[in-house]
Amino acid sequence: MDFELTADQRSFADEVERFLNENQDPEVFDVTRENMAQIVDTPARRAFMRKIADRGWLGITWPEEWGGQNGDGIYEYVLNEALAGRGGPQIGKGVGIIGKTLLAVGSEKLKAEFLPKILRNEVEFAVGYSEPEAGSDAASMKLRATRDDARGGWVLNGQKTWTTSAHFAEWYWVGARTDWDAPKHFGITLFLVPLDHPNVTVRGIWTMGDERTNDVFFDDVFVSDDYVVGELNKGFQYISQALDLERFTMFSFAPIAQRLDLLTDYVKTATRDDEPLAADPVVRQKMATLATEAEVARLLGLRVVDAATKPGPPPTTEASEYKLYATELSKRLANASMDLGGPGTQLKVGTEEAPMKGRAESTYRYTVLDTIGGGTSEVQKNIISRRKLGLPKNF
Repeated sequence: MDFELTADQRSFADEVERFLNENQDPEVFDVTRENMAQIVDTPARRAFMRKIADRGWLGITWPEEWGGQNGDGIYEYVLNEALAGRGGPQIGKGVGIIGKTLLAVGSEKLKAEFLPKILRNEVEFAVGYSEPEAGSDAASMKLRATRDDARGGWVLNGQKTWTTSAHFAEWYWVGARTDWDAPKHFGITLFLVPLDHPNVTVRGIWTMGDERTNDVFFDDVFVSDDYVVGELNKGFQYISQALDLERFTMFSFAPIAQRLDLLTDYVKTATRDDEPLAADPVVRQKMATLATEAEVARLLGLRVVDAATKPGPPPTTEASEYKLYATELSKRLANASMDLGGPGTQLKVGTEEAPMKGRAESTYRYTVLDTIGGGTSEVQKNIISRRKLGLPKNF
């Protein structure tokens, strides 16, 4: 594959950069939020994403019949990387996970109700897979969906956890068990549930990354058959396909490059015992290694984009390889920033006199979360070993 952008793609990238320069706003762009900068959780961020929508950039890869441009995924990639590099909100769940799944398996009613709203950025979604006893093993979810023939729908009872957007989103994209006799991977169904339902309770959880996620409780929540996504009991298969998208789109490369540049700039000017830090051969070796690994991560990401544009199944193993490598690299880069910056890197982000203005401290905390969200590093290794290498299960 050719890793360089075409003339048209470079022109689009330049157009995106001009647009971002014209709309630079500290209430919208904040690189210190690290990977969590991608969520659209404030009025200013929603207003900005509406501007993105007005330019037609939310539906680049969608079919024209549903308001999209039927374009190549590389344009979506270029847009998301530009947004991520500035610490801005990204196109994420609505366009990718929810929108593309509805396009593939959603009813005409669900498509008509949600797809136009997604393209106009008029709706935010939360995604509910994890539960207290079903984290990385999402197929073990136990949120119960009981059939209610009299009302033509399902009654949901139970709990979800680690739902990042539940405190500001309007709709919940949630998996529940509808067949308790089937093998665990074949008894789950996807539902769309309004988060303002009176029997849904959202309680905040604050993470080590200074961001809010949530517990969500269901107490006899009725969901009409109209809001069942796809076929009954095939929810886990839809979730697996959507996770391939999440593992790539939710962990963009641009923040890694930005953090590496920040550390490089620090090393160029810092001294240790009155000697330039950049002259230390151990430091130079560490920086060269990180720069090399960053380029590997970038190319692994482009390989996912390339595979996604070709006919055939989604790039499952490619997405897992990228997610595993990129998020573990983020941790190594964070560790190096703490080590090379010295004791001052323990000062909180935003401290002017701290090395790198305290970014090393926040990055060190945030990057741990990246290796968990979207499936832990251990889960990615299992996917690669089984689906690409043909190895047997180890659990």
